[in-house]
Amino acid sequence: MPLSMTKIAFGCDSFRYLADRIALRGREAADGRMRMTTRYRPKRWQEMIGGSLYWILAHQIVGRSEIVAFEDAPDGRIYIVLDPRVIPVQPKPKRAHQGWRYLTPENAPKDFDGEIDDIAAIPANVLKELSRLALV
Repeated sequence: MPLSMTKIAFGCDSFRYLADRIALRGREAADGRMRMTTRYRPKRWQEMIGGSLYWILAHQIVGRSEIVAFEDAPDGRIYIVLDPRVIPVQPKPKRAHQGWRYLTPENAPKDFDGEIDDIAAIPANVLKELSRLALV
């Protein structure tokens, strides 16, 4: 199984906003892929292609986007190329961190099996509390 990574969904206050923002960035790209820049190529980048970038919102992993490729950006940075869909996952607590962190398949949350609109409508702070109470 591919290796994945986690990243803070900085500036997002809900799953819906995160999903809409990533979808818009994908629509704006010529190839329909979302590109996110990072300073350095991860050492284990080859293991991550086909894995996912798991998004952290309000100290909870709430969704994931498939990692399609890593590319050199014109400014010397690295593009993490993502599928522009955000797939909701069963919320899982995750402490905040800077940058990205590796996530092994056995530690990754499972995909959410309900309707996307059910989880997308819940504000991040409420989702965090529901997850803490094991209600989602």
